[in-house]
Parts: sequence; structure tokens; C-alpha cells
Amino acid sequence: MKNYKRLLQYIRPYLKQLGLAIICIVLAAAANLYVPWIIKDMIDQVLSDKNMALLNVIAIGIVVVFFFRGIFYYGQSYLVSYIGQKVIIDVREVMFRKFQRMPMAYFDRHQTGETMSYITNDVAAIQSALVDQLIEFVTETSILIGSIVMMVYLDWKLSLLTLVIIPLVGQAMKIFGRKIKRNGTVIQERMADITSLLQESISSIRVVKSFVREKYEIDRFQRQNELNFQAAMKNVQLTSLLTPTVEFLAAIAVTFIVWFGGYEVINGEITAGALIAFLTYAINLANPVKRLSRLYGNLQKAMAAVDRVFHIIDLEETIRDKKDAIELPQIQGHVTLDHVTFEYKKGVPALQDVSLEVKPGEMVAFVGPSGAGKSTIANLIPRFYEITGGSIAIDGHDIRDVTLASLRGQIGIVPQETMLFSTSVRENIRYGRLDATDEEVEAAAKAANADAFIRNLPQGYDTQIGERGMNLSGGQRQRMAIARAILKNPRVLILDEATSALDTESEKIVQKALDDLMVGRTSFVIAHRLSTIFNANQIYVIDHGRIIEHGTHEELLEKGGLYSHLYNIQFKKTEA
Repeated sequence: MKNYKRLLQYIRPYLKQLGLAIICIVLAAAANLYVPWIIKDMIDQVLSDKNMALLNVIAIGIVVVFFFRGIFYYGQSYLVSYIGQKVIIDVREVMFRKFQRMPMAYFDRHQTGETMSYITNDVAAIQSALVDQLIEFVTETSILIGSIVMMVYLDWKLSLLTLVIIPLVGQAMKIFGRKIKRNGTVIQERMADITSLLQESISSIRVVKSFVREKYEIDRFQRQNELNFQAAMKNVQLTSLLTPTVEFLAAIAVTFIVWFGGYEVINGEITAGALIAFLTYAINLANPVKRLSRLYGNLQKAMAAVDRVFHIIDLEETIRDKKDAIELPQIQGHVTLDHVTFEYKKGVPALQDVSLEVKPGEMVAFVGPSGAGKSTIANLIPRFYEITGGSIAIDGHDIRDVTLASLRGQIGIVPQETMLFSTSVRENIRYGRLDATDEEVEAAAKAANADAFIRNLPQGYDTQIGERGMNLSGGQRQRMAIARAILKNPRVLILDEATSALDTESEKIVQKALDDLMVGRTSFVIAHRLSTIFNANQIYVIDHGRIIEHGTHEELLEKGGLYSHLYNIQFKKTEA
């Protein structure tokens, strides 16, 4: 129950509403305890003594009690649902904040659908644990305690006989509960797998259709759906066994009550009305025990989701600000890498002993085969990953000693695949600086050679571009990304193969915008097309995580090394 207690901490801001809700639940449950007492009075006093006055009192009492019961029932449902929804919103926000702080390495290891499942399926299961189960738990517990008190008041000997069965019920619930919780974890994992598969398949629908793999994807989904079905049926099997087990134990208790109670009535130790009332309370006792057993099973299933949620919340944030981290002042853009080593996977170095220095305003380029480590260097500068050894400094400040916000706030990145949001063109560009005016947004678009095509869109800057900007061409998306970077006005700029996916015409337009953007900024260019980096101050050739040569374009051609080899391959193809 450790994590359930943690979950209850989220209720603390709503203790007033919770207290009022519990009062409503208890009073609504108390109405159920009134009915057996009515039966007792009807048999022992109204029917035997023909007491019409008492009959009238009982009739009025029933109407009044159940009128207020309706009011209390509404109060309990509304207040508990309010608390549950508030807690879910709070937990969901905590999880979203957690994912925003998690390092890139986490997202490299986990599918997008799996991450989404934590915030949707698992958090939704918390509502069951808090709302439905809490109402039923307090209601049934109130009826249970109230019934026991009334039973002891009516006949303590019969009560002792009845209560012997409760430890047996508790043991059965404990045994089944453990199994149900384990299976609940499997169910949540299966749901996460389905969400991941859905996200992956739908987001890649163009690839699916181009390879005519619809049937293959349907088969994958069916297999995953079947695994989810099997896990769900296992849970049904366990809960279906738990309820009849508890009911059978309760039936044994009722049998003893009927026999021993009848014996006492025959001997005049208890009235017939009192026995009927006792039996009713015993049934009231059996029903809460049965419902609590079902509730316990459902709660254990929900707790599997709660455990998954807190597992995420408790994950270590490997890249975060030091306690004594300082704000990085306005930088000039002097970047140094000193014997930098990095590993994505322990024992498998992606970079080895990389050292370089870039002065303010210089443009440096990284070239080399795929997987050589070019993008890795670009990802280490804004501290998306933590270096394994060595140091990276900007204007003499080790990037680990400054706050992430002040570091990344002065670095602009234009990636190969531009990620746009399903909002307007204007808001996508404004993402570079949220307080920018409309005039500043449009000025950035003009500087990125994007203003003309934007104004030709149906609603101009207010055009909704759709998910990931798929309504735009690759060159248009890339120019919007450049406009976003211009608006941010960073001192350090990283271009990660920003034109490699474009056609020749789009590349010329985008390259012109990039050239303008790089003026006066320290720029790191990861190049696929060598023609874009001829004017770089320094070109670093990376292979197997090491810098194997560096120099200007002319110097590297004279060396006749890997750069010269790559150049000859590209430009012989061009000539051909």
C-alpha cells in the first residue's frame, strides 16, 4: 500500500471536499442500516400489538430517510468525482513535467506510444482507484461496521459466531489480491504495447501503404490484441473465483446464524423480529464483504497502473541543473571541446578523445560516414546527452556548471527533419520566441525567404498547417524552421544536415536563408553535401568517433585523405 499512500498525498489539497464527501457516504450508507430495524419493529410491535401510531411513524420515517439518502448520494458522487478528476489532472501534469525533464536517452530507449500510455491508460486507471473504489470502500465499510454494531446489540453470541468467518475471508482476499495485482501489471503493459503499435502504424501510414503492408499491420495488431485479451480474461478468471469463494464462506456464516438463531427463538432468548433483523444485518454484512472482495480485486488491478505511474515519477533525471548552477551570461560563442568521450551504451564509445576550438562567429563543419559521430557532437553541445569524459565549454563556462535553460536558450538548432506543430504558421515561427510580436515573426519569415510562400497560403500566417506540417513541402517546412531560429536569435547555431532531404531547387533557396542566418554566429554544420561547406573556417572529418583530419576545404583536398575521397565521390557523380 506504499504507493496508494503516496497517491493519497495528491488528495491533500482537497481534504475539505473529501471530508464532506465521506460524511455524505456514511450518511447515505446509514440509511441501509435503518431498514432491518424497521422490520424488527414491524414484526415485534406493529403486527403483534396492532400499533397503528408506530406504523405511521415508520412510514413517515422511511420517506424522510430515503429523501435525505438521495441528497447524500448526490453529494458523495459529485464530491468524490470532483476530487478524482482533480487528482488525475494533477498526476497527469506531474508526469508530463517529468517527461519534459527526462533526457533524450530515455526517449531513445522507449517508444512514443509507450510514453503516451503512461499518461493516458495508466493515469485513467488511477481514477478507478480513487473515485469508484473509494466510494464503494467507504460505503461498504460503513455498512459493515454499522451492521456489526447492530448485530452485537441484538445478540452478542450470534455475532461472535458470525465474526469467526471474517479472518478466512481476509486470507482469501489476500491470496487472490496478489495474483490480481501481478496480472494487472501485465494488462497495463499490454495496453501500452497496443498504444505503441497504433502510434507507430498510423504515423507511418505512408510507408505501410507504399509497401502494401496493410494486412501485415492488421496481423500485428490482432496478435497484440489477442495478448491483451488473454491478460484481461486471466483477470476475469481470478476475480470470478474470488467472489464465489467469499460468498461460500459467507453462506456458511448465514447457515450457522439461521440454525442457532432459530434455536434461541424457540427457547425464548430472542424475539422473532430481532432474529429477522439480525439475519438482515448478517446479509448486509455478507454483501459488503462480497463487494469489498470484488473492490479489492479491482483496486489491485488499478494499483498495478499506480505502480507504473510512480515508477516513472521516481526515475532519475540524469541531466539536470546542479544545485549551484549559474545562469550562462550573454555569450560571444567561443566553444571548446576538450578530450570529449561519450557512450550511448556502456562500453561502446560513440566519441573518443574529441578536441576542437571554435572562435566566435566562425563556421565549422563535420563530415564523415554515417554513424561516425557527427550528430553526436551536435547533441552534446546543448547537453541533450551527458558526456562520459572530458569537458565542453562556451566562453569558458563548462556547460555542466550552468543552467540548462540559459544554455539552450542561446543555442539554435535547425534539424534535418523539421518538427512543426498542428497550429498556425505564425505560432510555429513564434515558438522560437514566445513574446515576439507579429511584426517580428513576419520579419523572421522574410529573412528566411519564407514570407512569399506563407502569404500565398489560404489564410496566410494564420493558416493551420496540420499535424507535423505535412500540408507543406520539405523546403517550406525547413524555411519555417530557419525563421524560428532567426526569431530566437541564438549566438551558437547547429545545422544538422538541414538541406540533405531537399531537392536542388529547394536546397538553393534554403541554403541562401541558412547562409544569411549564419552571419555573425558561431555555426556548427553537419554536412551531407560538401558543396554547402566549402567556405567553412574549419572542416572536421569524423570516423569511428574520432577526428581523423581537419582543415579548410583546400587544405583537406591537398591531404588526399577521407575528405578528398568523399569529395571525389560526390563531384564525380555530379559531373556524370
